[in-house]
Amino acid sequence: MKAFLSLGRWLFAIPFGIFGLFHLMNADAMSAAVPAYMPAASLWIYLSGLGLLGACVSIIVGKYDKLATTALAIMLILFVALLHLNGAMAGGDGAHAAIASLLKDLSLAGAAMMYAQNYAKDNSIIG
Repeated sequence: MKAFLSLGRWLFAIPFGIFGLFHLMNADAMSAAVPAYMPAASLWIYLSGLGLLGACVSIIVGKYDKLATTALAIMLILFVALLHLNGAMAGGDGAHAAIASLLKDLSLAGAAMMYAQNYAKDNSIIG
């Protein structure tokens, strides 16, 4: 059972790496999702992609993983507040997708916080 549960770290980290690669490979297409009030849409896509990729590597390697998962949680909460909340509250056809994305990112932020608090191996930067 312990071997099965140890796969959780990989199952948690790898999708962030894949999403990070998607951000880096499709920045122009993804920049349409950045709200108009945020300047330099492509820059935000690249930065978030690098953050997702960095969190993935950090979790898998176990170096600076507490810092990485804390930063990941903050980034995901910012996604909820800055990207998904407006769409969820606007109603209409896109509201269901925005609510689903809001709930997904909120639950992933919670998981990242639990990882940082309970499972992180490297406490050298954030004690």
